[in-house]
Amino acid sequence: MRKGKTTSSQRSTVVGVFNSHDEAARAVAELKRLGFRDDQISLIGKSEEGDVRGEGNKAAAGAATGAAVGAGAAALASLGMSFGVIPVIGPVLAIGPLAAALLSAAGGAAAGGLVGGLIGLGIPEHEAKYYEGEVKAGRYLVTVSAADRYDEAWAALQRLGAYNHETAAAACPTTQGAAAHTSAGAATGERTMKLHEEKLHARKQPVQTGEARVRKEVVTEHKTLDVPVTREEIVIERRPASGQAASSTDIRPGEEVRIPVREEQVRVDKEAVVKEEVHVGKRKVQDTKRVGGTVRKEEARVEQKGDVDIHTKGTARGAGVKRNKSR
Repeated sequence: MRKGKTTSSQRSTVVGVFNSHDEAARAVAELKRLGFRDDQISLIGKSEEGDVRGEGNKAAAGAATGAAVGAGAAALASLGMSFGVIPVIGPVLAIGPLAAALLSAAGGAAAGGLVGGLIGLGIPEHEAKYYEGEVKAGRYLVTVSAADRYDEAWAALQRLGAYNHETAAAACPTTQGAAAHTSAGAATGERTMKLHEEKLHARKQPVQTGEARVRKEVVTEHKTLDVPVTREEIVIERRPASGQAASSTDIRPGEEVRIPVREEQVRVDKEAVVKEEVHVGKRKVQDTKRVGGTVRKEEARVEQKGDVDIHTKGTARGAGVKRNKSR
């Protein structure tokens, strides 16, 4: 069953509500990326430029176009922007075919209320009043005539943060019927305020913190080796003779005996050999870093004057609500 449909009857118009202009602009760009034409997409929201009237106001149109481009949705410019005043809501910026239905081409004055325009697209009256209340509260309405691509279009809007009459009621039943504040809300005195806060999102990005270089260099050092060597020495040994008579021929002056003496010499040769291998590589080490930042959040401040009993409902039991009592 399609979400956002109150019955199983044929409904071709998808409606999504966004809290900010940037979210709505991104939704329009995504619908165009999916192949929906400009004449199928509309966007309506309260104008931040004040009470401007007419498409001929180039200054206001330029400011709105700049805001759209700054939000990353330059595609909005091709849809055509209209400025005007819708009864009950006030000054609005309207884009697309719904704008043409609501605003006259001459002066930008509303030709019909937003409720009537939405009913003309097949939206039930009670839902149309709800959506009018959302726009009046400062939120942005994106519609797309999706025909048989209803589920695809709604899934794209919901993925980008949209809600509609049914999903908002399911998430927070106390806000159901917010569009009927003019009638039922006025009788009960109920109003709805949404509180926002910023959240931190951490992104990891690899960056180079340094590098290591491994190179070879030649160093000189002196080394000694103890090598055993052999050498010859002359040994002279004298012994007493027997005293035996010798002939005169045995006496030869200048007689000598030569004995060669040898020794081993050491010759040093150098040879390059592989002493060690150095392997260089990287490994990943898991670590945890703590990051922080300053965020903002909204709190509801209740100004109490006189003798007023205030009761807080909800699971948060008054979280984010501060009270000031004045006499």
